[in-house]
Amino acid sequence: MNSIQSRQTKRRILQGLVIIALLIGAFYAAFPVVWMLSSSFKSNRDVFAYPPSLITDSFSMSAYAAVLTNPEKVRFFTNSYFVALLVTLFTLAVGCLAGYSFSRYNFFFKKPLNMLIISVQAVPPITLLIPYFSLIVTLKLFNTYAALVLTYMVLTLPYAIIMMTGYFNTLPKELDEAVMMDGGSRFNALWRVLIPISVPGLVSVGIYTFMQAWNEFLFAVTLTKTMEMRTVPVGIALLMGQHSYEWNEMMAMSVLGCLPVLLLFLFFQRYFIAGMTAGSVKG
Repeated sequence: MNSIQSRQTKRRILQGLVIIALLIGAFYAAFPVVWMLSSSFKSNRDVFAYPPSLITDSFSMSAYAAVLTNPEKVRFFTNSYFVALLVTLFTLAVGCLAGYSFSRYNFFFKKPLNMLIISVQAVPPITLLIPYFSLIVTLKLFNTYAALVLTYMVLTLPYAIIMMTGYFNTLPKELDEAVMMDGGSRFNALWRVLIPISVPGLVSVGIYTFMQAWNEFLFAVTLTKTMEMRTVPVGIALLMGQHSYEWNEMMAMSVLGCLPVLLLFLFFQRYFIAGMTAGSVKG
């Protein structure tokens, strides 16, 4: 009896230590976000006031007003939304078709192509910066939406193809055969049967793709030149002036920039987790 009680006591202590460790980790991860939110409601002078405080007497929405009433800064958000949505739609379309092909067909060079797609994921994007810049300039796409959309698709398509291939592999081929026995085509089987039941996988790929396109900075600052083409990450960096930084506006733009991804994950969390797990069961 004593040994059972001893084990239960040890288990409770271990559970308590795990909970404490998780709470410390959660605080460590959440504090920068809380401080960012707090700083966005302060004046630029109070951001570095000592002693620091989360809430000050100068609580104000002026930083948000400065961002949302400035047409140039609003354009940053418009550009990010436009580019991220286009990249997400095109990546989902191509990823679905390619994933279905890899899942259902056996064709020449299938395994080498799979290896190539996986290996692309291991290449650091910064090593591709100069080749992509040269290619975009040669194609006369510099400082255009097309440059950003095409470049981001190259970065997001490998993940989309891998995920959708894995997800389609979990769906029985009898579904396709049933549609074709009724006179339908492969495309009908994909569009009318497989895609409707692949919503978790599509949501997972869509959220990942949107996040990548929305948060990308390196190619956005390299492949665009005018203020009319800048995106939110570049716009935040531009608030760092030569002599002073608009810290409260930077924090306000950062909060507004986090909202789309946060809302997407909150609303589609169930589908996102289901898609991530289902697509990795069978490859």
